[in-house]
Amino acid sequence: MRLTVIKVGGNIIDDSAKLSAFLKEFVLLDGVKILVHGGGKIATEIGKKLGIEPSYVNGRRITDRETLDLVTMVYGGLINKNIVAELQSLNCNAIGLTGADGGILPAMKRPVKDIDYGFVGDINSDSVNKNVLTHFLKMGLIPVIAPLSYSTDGYMLNTNADTIAQEIAKALSHEWDVQLIYCFEKKGVLVDPDNDNTVIANITAKGFEELKENGIVSGGMIPKLENALEAINSGVKKVIIGHADDLTALYAENAGTCIL
Repeated sequence: MRLTVIKVGGNIIDDSAKLSAFLKEFVLLDGVKILVHGGGKIATEIGKKLGIEPSYVNGRRITDRETLDLVTMVYGGLINKNIVAELQSLNCNAIGLTGADGGILPAMKRPVKDIDYGFVGDINSDSVNKNVLTHFLKMGLIPVIAPLSYSTDGYMLNTNADTIAQEIAKALSHEWDVQLIYCFEKKGVLVDPDNDNTVIANITAKGFEELKENGIVSGGMIPKLENALEAINSGVKKVIIGHADDLTALYAENAGTCIL
């Protein structure tokens, strides 16, 4: 049976009109599906109002105890429950989850090497509680998962949403034909990042290395593609990267970049 795992993030989360349009398309997609969402800039904006200044190293948020409380409230509460409420208004029976709910995403606190990222979780597909997720899916519920995992020592962990989507897709690929879709604010992987007409239709592992060497892919696109290729190598049938506005076409594999 086909299962589609969809991750939405970037400025789609920050824009209520764009997010509403995305969710209206999401509910029309056939079949069994899971939605994983990022946090956008909302946590940063609320944090500043509370006097919590964000700290980043190499584009990654440092999650101290105060920031952990902030992202747990915003990601697992405000964003997650607003998405679920909107899906319910569209007659889509969704259930909002963090990684702690049902024990679906146990994780290890990232070890300190050169940088201490704080309360950040690293997960792997072997630890994903696929039985609980499968139970929800067979009940006809659509899991909406916030970018939060948990430590078995009893605290939450901030976790990259791309990685969560990838690990869930990998874990469930043993029982389902899984398609993984990454939705963000670009039409796909672009030759020219300022020109949406330069979408690269297909990328293989070899092609990815060449794109990196030539500087065509860089920055945050590199870990996104690494996640995608790892998913393919672990049994996920298809990985597609593209614009959230094109969700229906991405689902039909008529848009975006397909990772082979």
